[in-house]
Amino acid sequence: MAMTRFEKFLASLLRGAVGMLFAVFQLLAPRRGADRSATRLPPITNPLLRVPAMRLARMIRRREVTSVEVVQAYIDRIQQINPLINAMVKDRFSLALQEAAQVDKLIEEETGGEDVLEDRLPLLGVPFTVKEAFSLQGMPNSTGLVSRRGDFGNGRAPVALLKRAGAIPLGVTNCSELCMWLESHNRLYGITNNPYDLERIPGGSSGGEGSILGGGGSVIGVGSDVGGSIRIPAFFNGIFGHKPTSGVVSNVGQFPPASGQQPGFLCTGPMCRYAQDLLPMLRVMGGANADRLSLSSEVDLKRLRFFSVPHDGGSPLVSPVDQQLVVAQRRVVERLEADLGVNVQQLKIPQLKYSFQIWSAMMGAPGKDGKQPTSFAELMSDHGKKVWPLWEMVKWTVGLSKHTMAAIGLVLVEMFQRSQPTQFILQQKESLQKDLEELLGTDGVLLYPSHPHLAPKHHHPLFTPFNFSYTGIFNILGLPVTQCPLGLSTEGLPLGLQLVVGKQQDRLSLATAVFLEKTFGGWRDPGSIATVTTQLDTCRGTATTTS
Repeated sequence: MAMTRFEKFLASLLRGAVGMLFAVFQLLAPRRGADRSATRLPPITNPLLRVPAMRLARMIRRREVTSVEVVQAYIDRIQQINPLINAMVKDRFSLALQEAAQVDKLIEEETGGEDVLEDRLPLLGVPFTVKEAFSLQGMPNSTGLVSRRGDFGNGRAPVALLKRAGAIPLGVTNCSELCMWLESHNRLYGITNNPYDLERIPGGSSGGEGSILGGGGSVIGVGSDVGGSIRIPAFFNGIFGHKPTSGVVSNVGQFPPASGQQPGFLCTGPMCRYAQDLLPMLRVMGGANADRLSLSSEVDLKRLRFFSVPHDGGSPLVSPVDQQLVVAQRRVVERLEADLGVNVQQLKIPQLKYSFQIWSAMMGAPGKDGKQPTSFAELMSDHGKKVWPLWEMVKWTVGLSKHTMAAIGLVLVEMFQRSQPTQFILQQKESLQKDLEELLGTDGVLLYPSHPHLAPKHHHPLFTPFNFSYTGIFNILGLPVTQCPLGLSTEGLPLGLQLVVGKQQDRLSLATAVFLEKTFGGWRDPGSIATVTTQLDTCRGTATTTS
């Protein structure tokens, strides 16, 4: 139904009010963090930074390059770009170089041959980065909470599994305060910038990981996702990210721990610049649990069934999907049909309109033991006094609060949240779960937007707080999802979409991601002149590659 003049007037008034609030917020918000005097990142010049992780591991095993050379190349890149993006909050460069030298010595002395090393240490000598919320030996583990400034990690799974496979951690990256917001910003480390536009956000909560990967400062990384915290940063930073089937990768060793029903929704997974690295990373991170995913089985994309859902059906809480993302998804459909000979079925799934309500209700629901999940206010009070949100808001306006406005706002919202989901929302959740599981089966792939907007300006999510529901709903459903880049918008920002598959069918979305990378070019160097001048042809389907 068309909007009446009165409704249009109210809508324009609301937009004006939001604009004024945003302007006031921008004046008050702390700017500590990265240097924004530059407008863009320098281009990548070292060819080692353009090699996928698994190929790097093979080159190192074959002595075509040393691990020290690879690690040093990434250290140089991080030192070059981190003052601009503020993604890495603590490095371990000296230790990483020592470990790389040990790798080179091991390879020199190995007598069993390359195959033995590949089987035992598939990531030998390859550097990686880790979200600061994960416990990494000797590195801070504050999750952006000022009161946890002195807390350090002890190195537990899944980070330990990557190290056991031979990978070398370079340091830890920024996240949102307590991992519960769309922007990686906290009062301990400041704010992280998007490598494609320093005035925009890299997403959250794994935004530091997304930013350092997108900027070419890392090739593979570790993120976590309870509402889109892997997929949204992967989308905003033009990289690949995978939320595995629930329960495959251990969530041990990260703060804050999940409680209530949340352990079934929280997922740890791989983030990387090259699609081919997702599957081997998942195999390592999943350990013995990865066996149930049949990751070694061949996937014939021509035998899969594909479905496309262009939007959530029009939730009044969520922004409309950007037209460039609509066009990009449509172009994916066209390429799948033309190149694979499949028929992509266009669908409407009415329950998706209630995605935020379902996510919110289930995240706050008690566990099987009847215990309520730990409140956000309790988590914010870790190591300190009880948090009073109204008082914190007053302190924030004069720059004295140790918390971000997003965190304070979440505590306020929590005070008025229902403790039990309504019967209607439970019915919508169960109906959606049943319909999607039947639809996808063991051979279905669903195309769905990653987010309604391209990477927003800093602090803008405060005024569109429910847009994450495009990703969050699949945490509740426990379905594996792969986020794929699809080139750049007219503004030079990453485009992308989600690939959703049935439980334990992760290999289907991972194989489709490899196809889309070949078709649309995958990750683009944000410092390259070509990325800045890319035109709408990218999202219309011209698979333009950049050098």
